[in-house]
Amino acid sequence: MARTTKTGRTARPTDTPTRGDRQLALGRTGEDLAVARLEAEGMVVLDRNVRCREGEIDIIARDGATIVFVEVKTRRTMRQGSPLEAITPVKLRRIRMLSGLWLREQAEFYPATRIDAIGIVMSPRPTVTHVRNVQVDA
Repeated sequence: MARTTKTGRTARPTDTPTRGDRQLALGRTGEDLAVARLEAEGMVVLDRNVRCREGEIDIIARDGATIVFVEVKTRRTMRQGSPLEAITPVKLRRIRMLSGLWLREQAEFYPATRIDAIGIVMSPRPTVTHVRNVQVDA
C-alpha cells in the first residue's frame, strides 16, 4: 500500500533518490574523476570541497611549486552544452577571492598560484577536459 502525505498525495518511497541526491552523486563522481586526472598528471591533491561562508573550492592541488585551485563541472550529457561553459566569469572571480582567503590561512607562503577548470561529460563514457590557468577577468 502506498503511503500518503497529510494532503492526500502519494508519498515518494524513502529509498528513491531525489534529483538533488542524483546531482550530488554526479558531482562526487566527477570530482573523483578530476582528482584521478590531476594525480595522473603528477599533481598532489591537498584538499577537496574546501568550504567557507563565502563559497567552496572543489579541489586544491600542488603542481610542483604552484598551488592550483580547481573548479570541476560535471554533466551527464552534452545536451545542455559543455560543462566548461557553465564556469562563468562570476564563478572564476569568486574562486579567485576564495583562493586568496585560503592562502591567507596557510602557514607556508605560496608565490605561484593558478586556477584550472575541469569539465566532465559522463555519457556515453566519461570524458575529462582539463584547462590550465583559466584567466579571470578583473
